[in-house]
Amino acid sequence: MSMTPEKAGLIAEENFKKGYNCAQAVFCTFAERLGLSEQEAMRISQPFGGGMCRLRETCGTVSGMFLALGLLEGSNDPSDKKAKDEIYAHGQELAARFTKLNGSIICKELLGFVPIKEVADAAASTSPVSEARTEEYYKKRPCPKLCACAAEIFQTYLNEHGITK
Repeated sequence: MSMTPEKAGLIAEENFKKGYNCAQAVFCTFAERLGLSEQEAMRISQPFGGGMCRLRETCGTVSGMFLALGLLEGSNDPSDKKAKDEIYAHGQELAARFTKLNGSIICKELLGFVPIKEVADAAASTSPVSEARTEEYYKKRPCPKLCACAAEIFQTYLNEHGITK
């Protein structure tokens, strides 16, 4: 079930261009490997798009990586501190790789939005209404390339750690 990082990146970018949100585009790239149907993966990851429900916080592509990481390496034992610490370390490693390439893991920073100081501005920039996917939308957004980047990072991580689930 292994693929090259480049192939994972292409799939994630194409997913986004088909209308998936950023989290879905990355997470669904690995759906089969995670033992999920495409429909299950889309539902699970949908609220993480747009920096968590379009709040412009943690980039959905990073959330997509973290969701996949949890399904592949997460523990279901709440008392297993070692497992919790390990998954946090691995998640931080993925976030650091993403930050090194893109400068941030924060959606509003990646999109070039000015930090929000007023409540009225906050409401306007975090509207729950998604934008129409037009040619202009794709010209002004780095999202397709960020999807590719995150999927490539995650596939590289899987290859490096010998994770073949």
